[in-house]
Amino acid sequence: MAAGRTDGPVAGRRHRAGAAGRAAGGQRRGAQTVSAATDAAAAQARILAVIRAIPRGQVMGYGEVAAKAGLPGRARLVARLLGGNVDRTLPWHRVLRSDGRIALPEGSAGWREQAQRLRAEGVVVENGRVRRARLPPDLDARIWGSA
Repeated sequence: MAAGRTDGPVAGRRHRAGAAGRAAGGQRRGAQTVSAATDAAAAQARILAVIRAIPRGQVMGYGEVAAKAGLPGRARLVARLLGGNVDRTLPWHRVLRSDGRIALPEGSAGWREQAQRLRAEGVVVENGRVRRARLPPDLDARIWGSA
C-alpha cells in the first residue's frame, strides 16, 4: 500500500475504529465531543435524581425512570447506568422491569439482594415480581423541587 493512500482494509479499520471511539466519547477534541459528554453527564445526573427520589417502599420501571428524567424510550440507558453503579447509597433496588419483575438473573446474588432490600422496605415480592402500587403525586416535586 502506498504511504499516502487512504483506502483499503487497514485504512478502513482505522477509520471505523476512530469513528466508534468518537461516538463512545473518545479523546477527540472539539465542540461536538465536549457537547456530547456534557449532554451525557446531564442525562446521567437526571436519571440518578429520579432514582434517588423514588420513595422508600415504592418502585419504578426502567422506562418510567427514563421518562421522568426527560429521556423517553431510553430504558436501556437507565439499565446500563445502574449496571455500572458503584454508589452504595443509590436505591437501585427500587428500579424494576416494566412488568414488575427483578431484571437480574433469578437466584443470583444480586437478585436475592434486590428482593431482600425491597422486602425490608415493605414491598411484597412474590416469585421475583412486585405488585405495583401507585407512585405518590408529589414525585415530580421530589425530583425537581417545589414549583
